[in-house]
Amino acid sequence: MPGREAGARGHLVVREATAVDLDAILALMVQDARSPTTPTSTVATPRQRAALTELVADPSHQVLVGELEGTVVATAHITWLRMLSADGGLYCQVENVRTDEAHRGRGLGGELMAWIETAARDRGAARIQLTTNRSRLDAHRFYERLGYEPSHLGMKKYLT
Repeated sequence: MPGREAGARGHLVVREATAVDLDAILALMVQDARSPTTPTSTVATPRQRAALTELVADPSHQVLVGELEGTVVATAHITWLRMLSADGGLYCQVENVRTDEAHRGRGLGGELMAWIETAARDRGAARIQLTTNRSRLDAHRFYERLGYEPSHLGMKKYLT
């Protein structure tokens, strides 16, 4: 299936996550916790392990990790959404993009996002979309440098 293959761009190796990556993914998320639903522990719960198993098995999802020399230093979660808009087009929803704080500023996030854009183009996606917390000003500048525009206002209602 196009877009599901692992590969390298520059020196970051991007691949789909496996169960052994979950603690590393959580560690990246904990470094930049901004919302009430962001994990606060680097130790995976049974529910998180079950969620990763479900996501990995679902072709509408890709949980990605980026590795440097075998160490997970970046992650992102893609959801592929078929829409009635865009003439039945496919949207690539990107969430939970994180780069290890010790490796930021080296272009790794850009490499990960380039991999995602290639996967979206390979699948014929009409657009890539993402949300980012209002307080993540560095992230806003990062996405804008990559050509993303703050075109919509995102709204959330937390249920738990």
